[in-house]
Amino acid sequence: MAAHDTNAAQEQTSPEASSAGPMILTLDPHVSPEDYAKAREKDRVARVSFSFGENAGPAGADSEFREFLEHEHLFITRYDDVIASLLDDRLSSNPRTAMTPEQQKRLPQVPEELRPVFKSLLTADPPDHTRLRKLIQPSFTPRAMEPLRARIQQIAEELLDAAERAAAERGESRPERRMDIIAEFAYPLPVTVISDMLGIPREDREMVRAWTESLLGGNRMDPESRAKLREFTDYLRRLFVAKRKQPADDMISQLLRIEEDGDKLNEEETLSTVFILYLAGHVTTVNLIGNGVYALLCHPDQLVKLKANPGLVKGMVEETLRYWGPVDFISRRIAKVDLDMAGTHIQKGEPMMVGLASANRDPERFPHPDVFDITRPDADKHVAFGKGIHICIGAPLARMEGQIAFETLFRRLPELRLAVPSKELRWNNAFLRGFAKLPVLF
Repeated sequence: MAAHDTNAAQEQTSPEASSAGPMILTLDPHVSPEDYAKAREKDRVARVSFSFGENAGPAGADSEFREFLEHEHLFITRYDDVIASLLDDRLSSNPRTAMTPEQQKRLPQVPEELRPVFKSLLTADPPDHTRLRKLIQPSFTPRAMEPLRARIQQIAEELLDAAERAAAERGESRPERRMDIIAEFAYPLPVTVISDMLGIPREDREMVRAWTESLLGGNRMDPESRAKLREFTDYLRRLFVAKRKQPADDMISQLLRIEEDGDKLNEEETLSTVFILYLAGHVTTVNLIGNGVYALLCHPDQLVKLKANPGLVKGMVEETLRYWGPVDFISRRIAKVDLDMAGTHIQKGEPMMVGLASANRDPERFPHPDVFDITRPDADKHVAFGKGIHICIGAPLARMEGQIAFETLFRRLPELRLAVPSKELRWNNAFLRGFAKLPVLF
């Protein structure tokens, strides 16, 4: 998220925004459900700013995003209003939408290596978004995903085989064998799946993993991160050349040749799309799996239900997405025109945040929202994947991976339990909600 875009958007914030003191939401490293509840009680569209607790990470990490969060924001807190905002075409995902030509001229030129990050499906508005989504969407429908089920199952089984071998080599025996769910299962499962789908050669995957972890964990504007991003884009351009010469049955080959009504992706759009598919194709699923395992192990009554009836796994995935979804909030929607929303007047150019986690704990939509219940009948009405034109394109894949992961884990490892007290575990201090480590015994 570029600081210059943020500052330009802030120039147009309405006078009322600075006259009333905002509610402070503390990231420690994430906002607590209790604070989201206070925000919902305060207002349907609350004025908030963020502070950083002692667990929110070092001051230099994601410095631009931290600076952005410390500004005052309109924060949409309640379920119905979140849905309405995500469906409202008067709100834009592009921070430049409501800027004047003069403001846009003052923006520094985005370096070439950063363009795929800043200009993508995530930040595009119609008609560009419509065109890009139309070309990509067919590859991510539930029907298109179904043939992957057997391969995902195979990967899950092989990862658990490897964890059992590693424990045996350390001289560990059940039920005292040790494993880090994130490093040994939740991370490699979706990374292997999306790498297979895209057609990234096996010998290159560790290198690609290092590049993407740097992109996710650092300040994208610093020289080191930009250098790694440049290495990644150069690698992808070389891969595109190779796949044009020798296409395969993979998604990058499809993206390079896909065409509809005479339209196709250009080189920069293909780069951007591969970035988004690779990053979004595994990061949120890593967190879905880790968060779900943690939720079950902290709620033994629900684990008993799942073991007794593995068919509940679909509901368990949806309840995990509602209860501890991978994304707490959408950091920016920009009003394209003056408008009224949920009783609040919003001026053109004013930035808003959309509280996905707050909406998913809204008691007006989900009774007893702070209870983790894998039999909740309407858990699938959560907004963890967003809504409207920007709904997560990989949602069908994430759901399938989650279902297979949980069914396989608790069938193969029925004695699975936390290796440390739950209070000792810490959420990642990143924008996404998840764990860096989740040690278990099995």
